[in-house]
Amino acid sequence: MGEIIITDLTRFENPNIVCIAGTDVKSGACIRPMPYLRTTECVRLNILPGAILKGEFVPQKGLIGPHQEDARYSGLKVGGPSSSKEFRQALEAGLHESVAAGFEIKLQVGQKHVPVGHSVQRSIITIKVDPKSIKIIEDGYKPGKVKVHFSDGSGHEFRFLSITDLGFHRYAQTHRAQSDLARVNAFIKNQREAYLRIGLSRAYDIRGISGYWIQVNGIYTFPEFFSELRSYK
Repeated sequence: MGEIIITDLTRFENPNIVCIAGTDVKSGACIRPMPYLRTTECVRLNILPGAILKGEFVPQKGLIGPHQEDARYSGLKVGGPSSSKEFRQALEAGLHESVAAGFEIKLQVGQKHVPVGHSVQRSIITIKVDPKSIKIIEDGYKPGKVKVHFSDGSGHEFRFLSITDLGFHRYAQTHRAQSDLARVNAFIKNQREAYLRIGLSRAYDIRGISGYWIQVNGIYTFPEFFSELRSYK
């Protein structure tokens, strides 16, 4: 039986399912259990970022494109929370200096996708950023959803990237006042370190552009974390 430490817990438009991914404790490889889990099952098992998830994980064969982390699973059960040190190690197993380095591409200013056909063997990476560069904002077109601005290790600035982190989504749904987002932003800026899990969507078209779209799967701070983001209560 394998063990992964959950690093990604992301939402879909369909609220009945969630996507999880984590770092294999032994190999350091990123694993995305497939098919997607039911939200009710995640709540029942209390699967949250930092949780140790045990089960049989078998890499899927014949995968095409960047989503090489997909693995079939069986016998899932939670083995409790990881320590702060273990969680940091799980995040750093996929660490890259920048988004461009992680996805092996030269990104233009404002580019938010990796083109279909671009050769890259991963769809999830970790980057470490200056906490003061992070700003969470409400989506101006879709109230109750949130986006993020940040600068990565190369100095590349990203603006209005979608946050698919389930914890942030749930918080935004129930804390609509600007003062609530200001509280989150102030907390993040007061932390010493921040790690972002950056993911690529499955391929789809936006305004005639076919791509894997860059999204923020998780925002994690050290030494402390914003506890209201990491609970089903």
